[in-house]
Amino acid sequence: MAMAVLEEAARKEVTLLLHKIDAAMDQARSKISKIFNGEPHSYTRFNLTQNMEGDNSQVEMKLSSDIDEEAGENGVGDNRNHNSNRKPYVAQKLGRTPKNLCFMAAATLLIFIIGYLIGYLVHRKKDLAPTCAASVVRFDEAVAHETGAASLMDWDDVKKLLAQKVTAAKFEPVFREFSSANHRAGSPDDDALANKVMKKFKEYGMKSWTDEHFVKVQDPPASGSNRVVFKNGSAMRPEGFLSYSATGEVTGAALYAHYGQENEFALLQDKSINLTGRVMLVRAGRISLAEKVANAAKMGASAVLIYPDPTDYLISDTTPLFGHVHMGSGDPYTPGFPSFNHTQFPPVQSSGLPKILAQTITASMAISILRQLGGQDVPATWGGVNKLGEESDLITVDVKNILTEKKINNVFGVIKGFVDADRYVVIGAQRDAWGPGFAASTVGTSVLVELARSISEMVKNDGFKPRRSIVFASWSAGEYGSVGATEWLEGYVSSLSMKAFSYINLDRVVTGQKGFKVAASPLMHSLIESTLSEVKSQNKAETLSSRFAKGNFETNVLVPMTLDNAAYPFLAFSGIPSVSFGFTSDNSPYPQVSKFFGTKLDTREKLNMVTDNQVSQLAEIATRFAGHMALRLVHDHLLRLDVMKYDKIIRTRVAQINVKVISVQKMQPRLLPKDLTMQWLFSASGSYGRASRNLASDIQNSDLEDIEMCRIINDRIMAVERNLLSPFVSPRENPFRHILVGSGSHSLKALSDHLEALRTANPEADANLFRNQFALATWTIQGCANSLAGDVWSLDNEI
Repeated sequence: MAMAVLEEAARKEVTLLLHKIDAAMDQARSKISKIFNGEPHSYTRFNLTQNMEGDNSQVEMKLSSDIDEEAGENGVGDNRNHNSNRKPYVAQKLGRTPKNLCFMAAATLLIFIIGYLIGYLVHRKKDLAPTCAASVVRFDEAVAHETGAASLMDWDDVKKLLAQKVTAAKFEPVFREFSSANHRAGSPDDDALANKVMKKFKEYGMKSWTDEHFVKVQDPPASGSNRVVFKNGSAMRPEGFLSYSATGEVTGAALYAHYGQENEFALLQDKSINLTGRVMLVRAGRISLAEKVANAAKMGASAVLIYPDPTDYLISDTTPLFGHVHMGSGDPYTPGFPSFNHTQFPPVQSSGLPKILAQTITASMAISILRQLGGQDVPATWGGVNKLGEESDLITVDVKNILTEKKINNVFGVIKGFVDADRYVVIGAQRDAWGPGFAASTVGTSVLVELARSISEMVKNDGFKPRRSIVFASWSAGEYGSVGATEWLEGYVSSLSMKAFSYINLDRVVTGQKGFKVAASPLMHSLIESTLSEVKSQNKAETLSSRFAKGNFETNVLVPMTLDNAAYPFLAFSGIPSVSFGFTSDNSPYPQVSKFFGTKLDTREKLNMVTDNQVSQLAEIATRFAGHMALRLVHDHLLRLDVMKYDKIIRTRVAQINVKVISVQKMQPRLLPKDLTMQWLFSASGSYGRASRNLASDIQNSDLEDIEMCRIINDRIMAVERNLLSPFVSPRENPFRHILVGSGSHSLKALSDHLEALRTANPEADANLFRNQFALATWTIQGCANSLAGDVWSLDNEI
């Protein structure tokens, strides 16, 4: 009887222990499953059940084995197939003998120890495993936290690997290989360079491909030349030209307009000078050639002559100047859609094409005209010449450019990510040039190829595994207005909208050495600032931040992104956060003016002259700067894009509009009565601010080791830039739909300008049109806030 009692007590004790082990194993399996992407792994399970047909107990042991098969061409990535086969072992009935009970107790103790060790290791691994949260709540921290890539490689190790791969000495042979005396877009030399880039990508083991477009560009007349005649003198026949100018012949009185900026034309109007029908003579620089022509056209001018002033360019007074005057980007004869050869569209052209003549002349031609001008004195701040010109200073301009169709090829290579392979950062560089184009295209192409080689080697040889993909792109027809890049964006806009999360532009990264300037989406400002603090400058003793930012990043480094920047269509047309940067020849407010761009003197020798023979060293630093940004974007769990930056910008713009609305309602109450309220625009601005702060809170309260959770949060971040594109205007009529950096009636700048027109009772102002603009801008901001908030049940319903 006593033995039976003991046996029963032992049986109950063993049963209790086994149930505890079973619960502990379930917990361990759950933790292991979380660490390995939610995938079940092999485990052993014991069940103790009562045999209802007798007094004996039954112990059953089951082994579960999961076999993971990795999917994907490279055998890498996030997708796996799971095949689970559970094979039950034969159940063993145990007699209640002391021997069997001892055996059961020993087995139980052994399993308990194993389970305890597994639980300890799992808990310890969880404590040690890096998370995303450390790097996303505060983007502006000086010290970067490890955020964990697919390989769990420390960020400091990633930086060291890149520094080892990129050296100045490796650039010299690359410069020689990609230098060409003449590689205008669509030419045989341009195609030869494209083949060299493709060959490099294939050597690095990258998947590579090309993208072919048939585009229309304007070239100088095949026979003869364009012509300029001043006061019935001898004809001047410049070699340079401006693509996409209107064609024909006009005669008008000459008028000097400095750089052709809007405020300079306004100053001429203030002097009561008639601008209608005048031939404007302006200097190259400060703003794009297209903007100069557009500004002149708005003033009623009949033609524009543009020349490179010796104070802005290090060229001779007989050097010809080349460029384009399309107030936009891409092929202007297929606006808003791609120029593929297999698509047919009715004749159409971009609204950005000028309706007046435009032509470049040499500095010597311009000086000969300026010396003979009469009329009023030039403003004292302009300098350089004495007179502005009078009605008798007649000039005839004859432009005979011809429109031709060219086949161009963009070349691509990709390093695929190991987790979110379908999300990618694009790094691109222009390949063509008007002449040698060493600073305009050769340096950028060389940096592109060297960066592709370096990161490829890091992946193949050093164990680096980027979470997301990196696409390298070599564009053609950049000199005609980012034609190759824009056509690619137009052709794949639906594919790129939710997959390309950043663009890094490598054009013109070395044009001097005295300054360092960056133009970028506000979402990337925090990333740029941290990168400046990590990358060393030429002397290695100080960082780019300490040398150029000097404690004020926004004032000393940041510049606005302009229409002639190759990154602009990515940001303003496609809504992709973009950055463009480079060493400049000076630190002036207009640093983008190169001393040789647009001429055939853009050579290695000229660039050596303005960089003290430091071209290779500067190219190395530019490569590391671009590489650091790209690698950070594909290394971290969460995209290092700071959505809080737009909160301040939107609030500032809304406050400025509010001041102007109040002013117009006071001065022109008939045009803008009191029933127009700012309440809804304020509310939309507030919604964005709350959504951006709530995202930071969601990050802190989420399990960011969960791949799907990181992907959802990244989707919310990626959507911000895209949702600032106005959905209420056509991309064909208004391609740059971004309400903050774009152009057109939908932008907040246009809203502010329209208020100014209403305040001054300008006859072109339209109060009803303003109300429409006002409502659409409000809902664009609110829509962006709604998307950032996440799920539909998380939306701010105050508006």
